[in-house]
Amino acid sequence: MRIGVFVGASTADLMGLDELIGRIKQAEEDGFDSFWIPHISARGYDALTVLALAGMQTSRIELGVGVVPTFPRHPVALAQQALTTAAATDSRFLLGIGPSHRPGIEMSFGLSYDRPALHMREYLSVMRPLMEEGRVQFSGEFFNVNAELDVPDRPQCPVLISALAPRMLRLAGERADGTITWMAGPRTIREHIAPRIGSSAEAHGRASPRVCVGLPTAVCDDEAAGRRQAAEAYERYGQLVNYRRVLDIEGVEGPSEVALIGNEDALRRQLEEFAAGGATDFMANIFALPGDVESDQRTYAALKDLVGKV
Repeated sequence: MRIGVFVGASTADLMGLDELIGRIKQAEEDGFDSFWIPHISARGYDALTVLALAGMQTSRIELGVGVVPTFPRHPVALAQQALTTAAATDSRFLLGIGPSHRPGIEMSFGLSYDRPALHMREYLSVMRPLMEEGRVQFSGEFFNVNAELDVPDRPQCPVLISALAPRMLRLAGERADGTITWMAGPRTIREHIAPRIGSSAEAHGRASPRVCVGLPTAVCDDEAAGRRQAAEAYERYGQLVNYRRVLDIEGVEGPSEVALIGNEDALRRQLEEFAAGGATDFMANIFALPGDVESDQRTYAALKDLVGKV
């Protein structure tokens, strides 16, 4: 299982552009497989621009965005930006997309959040042919497109979708290269997500999909303190319908119960459980414990030591 760093899931992760690119370069030097950032319209920089800049200063590490909300951004525009980022990263860019959440789309953008699964199917029907073949003609309920996109030396750009519900998982297996999850625990990956996306990919003759699992992570000796901090820092995710669904499948009350918390041995056991359950990638959102200034460095070091060993 590939191990990467995921920065930006909480306001504590907010940092300047130079610092963020520096973190990406350091993660590559330290051997991590990937580095991920979200695209959050209300916070931080444009994720694809950041990763394009970082791609020009790195050579090996995969660079992923998890995820770009699709409702506010037309698929033709995103296809062009994604190919630009893929070119800048020498095809090391992983494009994660998703419908996001009803409150953000309707309240922040004033857009309809109607039928997100159908919207995503049509989005892929426009974006993927344009990225891969340079042309698309499509007529649907959300999009009517007749477009071309000529790009020299067309780079490769895997597309992952934030599939958590059964219909979206089937779509991810059929039309995408994998899924990106957040707040999904080991039981949910093993029994719900990996089997559904895997069977869909197999039924449509596609390669085995990537299952990229993102979770809060802290290595510490006081697990109870770690879970108290996780409950406070990530509480809002448990209130969003899409994440509430997977927390319920896992059988837990809130985000703190799916966070990876414990000492180095516990971290390894938890990562091994995810790998055995079908996860192909782990995206660690490292968080620090109050009063423990070295806890995030300890977590980073423990993850670094496990790269290539799980």
